[in-house]
Amino acid sequence: VQLQASGGGPVQAGGSLRLSCKASGSIFSINDMGWYRQAPGKQREPVATITSRGSTTIADSVKGRFTISRDNAKNTVFLQMNSLNPEDTGVYYCRAGPRLGIGTKTYWGQGTLVTVSS
Repeated sequence: VQLQASGGGPVQAGGSLRLSCKASGSIFSINDMGWYRQAPGKQREPVATITSRGSTTIADSVKGRFTISRDNAKNTVFLQMNSLNPEDTGVYYCRAGPRLGIGTKTYWGQGTLVTVSS
């Protein structure tokens, strides 16, 4: 499975960005897709995930500001980020988890940088 992320960039505080991650390859082997982020000097942390059926999990730090969605027909997951603040700055990584009973691997995209200025 290959994950191609896009949509990052510089933005001012209060602004919005939309990240996209398109999966290709052995799509049948993955289930949940989502986003992690890593701020400078910090560990990578989960931001949001969505299963193939549309169940979502959102980190408390972004709840109410970020929305995750998925287009299964296009094998693409989106992260709509609103009301961004400087603490949201970091590299955002797309992740795809294995489908139970079929897949065994977790896949990561190359990361896309989000920089929020005050």
